[in-house]
Amino acid sequence: MIGRPRLHVPECESTQLLLDASLPEGAVATTDHQTAGRGRLGRTWLDAPGTSLLCSVLLKPPADRRVAELTLVGGLATATTVERALGREAQLKWPNDVLVDGRKVSGGLADLRDGAVVLGIGVNVNQTAEQLPPGTPTPVASLRTVDGRTRELEPLLTDLLQSLDDVYATWLADGLPALHAEIARRDFLRGRRISVGDATGVARAIRSDGRLELETPNGVVAVESGETRLL
Repeated sequence: MIGRPRLHVPECESTQLLLDASLPEGAVATTDHQTAGRGRLGRTWLDAPGTSLLCSVLLKPPADRRVAELTLVGGLATATTVERALGREAQLKWPNDVLVDGRKVSGGLADLRDGAVVLGIGVNVNQTAEQLPPGTPTPVASLRTVDGRTRELEPLLTDLLQSLDDVYATWLADGLPALHAEIARRDFLRGRRISVGDATGVARAIRSDGRLELETPNGVVAVESGETRLL
C-alpha cells in the first residue's frame, strides 16, 4: 500500500533525496519545507514553509513498463485529489502539471533510481497570493487563492496517497489505456497552439501511450517528453 513506511522531516533539501530503492515499494517521504525543491528541467520548486503538500513516493514498476507514464499517473491522482478538495474540475497540462482555471496548483517529477522510480508531488495549498512566485511560465495558484479556504495538510495527504494507490494499481493491472479517458477529459493543451522543444503546432491529444500528439506544418508528430509552452 502506498504510504508506508513514511519518513517525515521538518525541513530538507528535497523529499526526492530521502528515498532510495532499498526501501519497500510505497514508501513515502514528506516535509514541511524544502530548501532546494526540484521541478522539471532543473528548475527550483519554491514553497513557503508549512503551506504546501510536499511528498515523494517510491514505486517499483515492472521492468517492461514505460516509467515516463508515471508522471501522468501521478498527475491524474493529484488532479482527482484537487477536485475533491475544491469541488471543481482540474486540468492536466502535459506532461506533469495540474491546473485550476488555467493556473498551476501542482507539479510532479519522476526520477529513475536503481530500477525504482521516485515520484515527487508538490501541491500549493495554503499560500496567499503574495507568497506565490511571480513571473512563472505558467501562472500559479494555490487551493487557498482559488476558494479562500485554508486546509489541514494531513487529510489532504491521506487523500492523495489513496488516490495514487488506486490509480497506480489500475496502471499496473491494465496500463495507461485504462486511465486514458480520465486523462483525456482533463487535457488542458488540446486545441491550443504550443511549442515543445523544437516542434511548434496545435496540440491534438494525449495519446493512450502517454505521448502528446502535435499537429505541425510538417504533419502530425508524437512527442515523448519535453517542456510545453503556450503560444
